[in-house]
Amino acid sequence: MNWRAAILLFGALSATLPDAASGQAKPYALATTQGLRLHNVTAEAATFKGQRGVRVAVAPDVARRPEYSAGKIEPEAFAYIEGLEFSNGVIEAEVAGSPGPEAYPGARGFVGIAFRLQPNAKSDGPQTYDAFYLRPTNGRADDQERRNHSAQYISHPDWTWSRLRRETPSRYEAYVDLLPDTWTKIRIEVRGAQARLYVGDQPQPVLIVNDVKSGASAKGAVALWIGPGTVAHFRNLIVTP
Repeated sequence: MNWRAAILLFGALSATLPDAASGQAKPYALATTQGLRLHNVTAEAATFKGQRGVRVAVAPDVARRPEYSAGKIEPEAFAYIEGLEFSNGVIEAEVAGSPGPEAYPGARGFVGIAFRLQPNAKSDGPQTYDAFYLRPTNGRADDQERRNHSAQYISHPDWTWSRLRRETPSRYEAYVDLLPDTWTKIRIEVRGAQARLYVGDQPQPVLIVNDVKSGASAKGAVALWIGPGTVAHFRNLIVTP
């Protein structure tokens, strides 16, 4: 084989390789809290349903605020991976969430993953990120409308769930079968301005976003994200750029 043919063959083979091959997968077992930076949350290593992971809950000083317990404010709550920058690729994790013992009636056990996070050090300052999250208690609710809101995409600070639901009903949320306090596999694929959420072992995404609000070239941290009134567990985080 001459050198021209070799170059052509190499190019053809390279074109067939999956995108994941271009980046090295970074596993985070989350068996300890080492490397986590906390924002309005507490985190501790814990065994849940026989599996080792990290338990994340709203920080006590936040939970004690009367307006928080009444469901009038929703402070950002997450723990991000220190030293990890992500723009495009795949994020996988196992999560479990449920409303905490002192959650307000509208709590759903909100649990998910934020990406392209640009954290603001101020507790109540605007946080910039995209995220997919689950509402586990909606998955098998008797109310069909609640079921339709089982999975959600958001992009803070501008594109909150309430604004997206008000301005573009049903476009950024979807139904998926879920149970609270149950380990659930999630997979997030991000490429430019498109992102997809896979849940469990389903081969098809449950939610597709073709206009990721942070833009095609944004980058930032990856975070363990929870919503108001939630106690959540995370394990086996794998990030492949």
